[in-house]
Amino acid sequence: MIRFEQVSVTYDDTAAPALGGVDLTVPEGELCLLVGPSGAGKSTLLGTVSGLVPHFTGGTLHGRVTVAGRDTRTHRPRELTDVVGTVGQDPLAHFVTDTVEDELAYGMESLGVAPAVMRRRVEETLDLLGLATLRDRPIATLSGGQQQRVAIGSVLTTHPKVLVLDEPTSALDPGAAEEVLAVLQRLVHDLGTTVLMAEHRLERVVQYADQVILLPAPGAAPVIGDPAEIMAISPVHPPVVALGRLAGWSPLPLSVRDARRRSASLKERLASSGAGVRGGAPHAAEPHIGYSGKGRAGENPPAQATGLTIRHAHLTALRDVDLTVREGETIALMGRNGAGKSTLLRTLVGTHRPTTGSVRVGGLKPHSTPPAELLRHVGLVPQEPRDLLYADTVAAECEAADGDARAEPGTCRALVDELLPGVSDATHPRDLSEGQRLALALAVVLTARPPLILLDEPTRGLDYAAKERLVEILRGLASDGHAIVLATHDVELAAELAHRVVVIADGEVVADGPTAEVVVASPAFAPQVAKILAPLPWLTVPQVRRALEARKGTA
Repeated sequence: MIRFEQVSVTYDDTAAPALGGVDLTVPEGELCLLVGPSGAGKSTLLGTVSGLVPHFTGGTLHGRVTVAGRDTRTHRPRELTDVVGTVGQDPLAHFVTDTVEDELAYGMESLGVAPAVMRRRVEETLDLLGLATLRDRPIATLSGGQQQRVAIGSVLTTHPKVLVLDEPTSALDPGAAEEVLAVLQRLVHDLGTTVLMAEHRLERVVQYADQVILLPAPGAAPVIGDPAEIMAISPVHPPVVALGRLAGWSPLPLSVRDARRRSASLKERLASSGAGVRGGAPHAAEPHIGYSGKGRAGENPPAQATGLTIRHAHLTALRDVDLTVREGETIALMGRNGAGKSTLLRTLVGTHRPTTGSVRVGGLKPHSTPPAELLRHVGLVPQEPRDLLYADTVAAECEAADGDARAEPGTCRALVDELLPGVSDATHPRDLSEGQRLALALAVVLTARPPLILLDEPTRGLDYAAKERLVEILRGLASDGHAIVLATHDVELAAELAHRVVVIADGEVVADGPTAEVVVASPAFAPQVAKILAPLPWLTVPQVRRALEARKGTA
């Protein structure tokens, strides 16, 4: 269905190719997963299939890419829309209408599909993706995850032969991600649709893949093969694979179910180690972090909401929320898409005025505090990092951030290097991948080192190595007394980083407690290691590694 013949792509003003040596075939009716570090060329490879590369992005494409027999060099993207459906990392870039139902119908209107068929397909897609209650909603009022589902639905209605998806579950809560992946499985198995997907959250998708394409580095030739074989050598891999490597399992398990079947001996070793983490924060065994779990409340904690309610027209986004954030504390806000997590973060930076109740940041009312003063108390990295980026180069962004924060020159640049090494000073922010743009936005906010740091889906677009670097940076900030609140669907990040988890549903707080207690109590929010090793208390692979090392030390 998709054929790459000695394909390479070189962008203007760059000496090295972004993609090179691609010579492979993706058969019809298979789900092929594309993996690799951020910036390795995954989005570029996907763009060659839809024709966006090079017709829209520019650059030079060598070799040949054919989709259903059509050469993408001679067929522009609009001439491929009947066979290729594409959803990029940024769903907002796809929308051309104002409401959900109109967006689902637009692609079919462009192809001249009969009205009766259009109506049936719209209804089917609304049900498949859980969008029926949102059909009349303006797209601009939806959460990021809801917009992601609408973007996916808008290409499903045209019934393409090939689906090209770039980070399709990155903004989705665990339940919504499972629903989308179930739909893709149904399309592959029942209709013979070919799916080519790039995804960093491999814990969600790798078990569904028929084959995996690994891009080791920019310009490097890809490696393609069976998912278990590729995961055995891949520098990016999910926790279930990392646990399998640690335990020496062969072949490596790709799903929680397969890992549980092999976990008996590992559980015995862990049970005899005498170590555990339940009943405290996941970092309780890491004294170097310097957080006691209690924090220092003081007169003016970094953030406090009391009876907070936010209403937008006829929608209640938050309802009677009580929350106190202490110094040195990291809190993960979790819950389904549209639950109110982003609204709470935006309220803490003054975007929304409370309808009832109160909110304070360092003792200030954020909605009535001048922005220049508020920046000294709180910083927010939004879901769309480009909202913070306005300069023409990475160097200019870093210089501006240093100036705004009155920090030493080079402070922001050093943070960028920690999160994503190798990004050139001369690179334009719009030429960065989604993960690289996020890293740059994070560095801009962290340069000022505000007492309260807010992050909305901070690992969206980040590979595992970049996420590990982010975790270390945030741990260091927490150990220095910074309070961190992050809204996330990444259960692995919450297990690794958060001291507390606050679950929000329909604008209300339904759970608030230590991470180890809250995530294990919910199958939706439990990390892979907790599911595999239950009822033992470990949540992450590093915790398991330390327990095994401790057992060796006492043997």
